[in-house]
Order: sequence, then structure tokens, then C-alpha cells
Amino acid sequence: MKFKRVFLIVLDSLGIGNGRDAAHFGDSGSDTWGHIAEKMENFSIPNLQKMGIGNFKKLKGVSPVEHPTAKFFRLNEASSGKDTMTGHWEMMGIKTEIPFVTFTETGFPKELIDELERRTGRKVIGNKSASGTAILDELGEEQIKTGAMIVYTSADSVLQIAAPEDERFFGLQELYRCCEIAREICMKPEWKVGRIIARPYVGEKAGEFKRTSNRHDLAVKPPRDTVLNALEKAGFTVFSIGKIADIFDNEGITEAEHSKSSVHGMEQCIAAAENKDFKGLCFVNLVDFDAIYGHRRDPIGYGEEIQRFDEKLGKLLSVIKEDDLVLLTADHGNDPTFSGTDHTREQVPLIAYYKGIKSGEGNEQESFGVIGASIAENFSVKMPDGLVGESVLSEIIN
Repeated sequence: MKFKRVFLIVLDSLGIGNGRDAAHFGDSGSDTWGHIAEKMENFSIPNLQKMGIGNFKKLKGVSPVEHPTAKFFRLNEASSGKDTMTGHWEMMGIKTEIPFVTFTETGFPKELIDELERRTGRKVIGNKSASGTAILDELGEEQIKTGAMIVYTSADSVLQIAAPEDERFFGLQELYRCCEIAREICMKPEWKVGRIIARPYVGEKAGEFKRTSNRHDLAVKPPRDTVLNALEKAGFTVFSIGKIADIFDNEGITEAEHSKSSVHGMEQCIAAAENKDFKGLCFVNLVDFDAIYGHRRDPIGYGEEIQRFDEKLGKLLSVIKEDDLVLLTADHGNDPTFSGTDHTREQVPLIAYYKGIKSGEGNEQESFGVIGASIAENFSVKMPDGLVGESVLSEIIN
């Protein structure tokens, strides 16, 4: 065991362009990082720059440094998809051959909505692809008057239900109950979305509605054991921060904390590095890059969020120990300058840092699965059968 603790941080949607099969997904020319960097007048990311983000070949918008402090790789996605679950599952070894079902263009079928209404006892309003904040302004007042459920989707494979936390109008536990029913209904193959998401909010009139941090995701269970299961069974800690536990339906997770924001997620990660004495993996998802800035096509806001992350990254790097490894990556792209509001098929970075690392660019990799395989090798854990990915641990430590 080279490293006692591994901190794997997913900057949700921070692709770096050049997806080999981008044309197949209608994403030719997408480049999340590059197009954000081009929009920023004073892009201040000193910690990422010191690590060598600007030393990636073909990466736009950031100057290289003479002596980078990290090792970096380009990763291609092997799975047939570009969504959150597909990307995270592949990191831990699962190659998804058949993408999850989406209902972006049509909304959900009448038969699904009829069954959801019958089993929950509540009327459905919405049933379309929409921004989670815009649909509250559109339908929130109607929901408060009628007690209906706002059901909507996005470019992801998701069914989202928004409802007030206030029990006078709906209530948090009632929202969770309805989402549990939706999860059962959406296990049919033709309706099998990756996640059901509870979207609670507060406020009583348009312009004042605000989503809360009590979001809850109900994901499809991974089809087989992942590296997380292998770590757990071998007695190692798997500490999740953000929506990681939801993405893996708590499979292989030994301890979990949800986050209020990406900044909060980094604060939780820093606290774990400072205060938690464990052997194993701290797995972090920072969702705001994707949810707030990528899907809403806000490149400046995205760039400013990267700057906020960079500040917290500096703090994390100052508190890690000699036998800690920090890995930074992404699960897909979401170019905020691209057409539509969907994710984009891109390569993602893998940036590895530990004290004393020999820097430089490693070989381009064919799967996100190299991440899980490298973590498994570090802890001398056997990869479960049927997983993809070859370890790059030797490239990281040599």
C-alpha cells in the first residue's frame, strides 16, 4: 500500500474537449474547459496552474508552467452514454453498453404518469424537460394551491419531482414517499431512468421559490460489484461526499455526507483530510459546475466556480499528509457555450498529486476505469469480475 488515504474529487462535467466519438453524440467541437477559459478575462487558478493544468497538450486558455507539481492524464469514456451515473460507474469499473432512457424531447409517457398519479394519489403537472428553477416560477403557485406534483426531466436520464418542504402544501417526507413510488414504477425497462430526484423547495410565490439542500437521489443499483464494493469487503473506508452515495445506491459506501454546495463539498473534504484517520477512499462529487452553470449555459459563472474550487484546493493540498494521494477528474463534459442544455461527449482529466510526485503527462487512457483500477491496486484489492480499466498507479508513483 503506497497511499493510506486517497481523495478522489469529481469536478462534475469539467470535460477537456476532443472526445474521439463526439460526432456520434452530436458534440463535435465541444470543449468545456477551453471555452470557459476563453470567456474569462482574468482566470485566476494558481493551484491548478501550479499542478500543471496548462501543461496538458491541446488544452486551451491556461499557460503552462516550467515545473508542474502533478501528473496528468487524458481519459476517454468507453461507455455508451455521457451522463452522471455512466461516468461515475465507469470510474469504478462498470462499462455501460446500453445508455439509460431519456425523455428530454417528449416528456414521460401517459401510461407512466397515469400510474404515478394513481399510486401516489396526487395529480401531475409539468411533465416536460425544464430548468429546475424556471419550472418553479412557472408552476410553483399552482402546486401550492392544488397539492399536485411538479414532474419534469432534463437532458439526463432522470425523473424529478419538485414539491414544497412546508407540510401545509406538501412536505418533505411526502415528497420522498412519492419519489420512492416513482422509482418502483421506473424500473420497467422501457421507463428505466437512471435516477429519480426529489427536489424540495421553499417559498410561496413566483420569484421567491428557492430549492433546498434536502435533495435526494434514488438511483438504479449498479448491475455488478464495483471497486467500491471490493474496498468495503476488504475492510477499507469508503467515505462519500456529495451525491456519490446516491449515484451508487449506497453500494460499497461505508460512510456518507451530503453537501449543500460544491464549496461546502470541498470544505467537507478538507475537514476529512485534517481530522479523519482512515485507510481507504474519500470520494467527492462537486455538482454545482454541472447543475448550476453547465446546464444553464453560464460560462462566466462556471469559470468563477472553478476559481472558488481552486482556492479550496490550495487549502486541501496544504493539509494532506505524506501518504495521501489526491486525484482530480470529471464524469463527462457540459460545455456552457454549446447548443442545447445537454452534457457533451468529451475526454476528462485525471490529475494526480502527492508530496514528492514526479510531474508530467502520462499516456492517454481508453477508459475512466483506470481510476478504480489504480485505487484497487494501491490497496491490494482484487478487482471484481467483469470490470474495465487498467491501473496507472505505476505511472503515478514513478
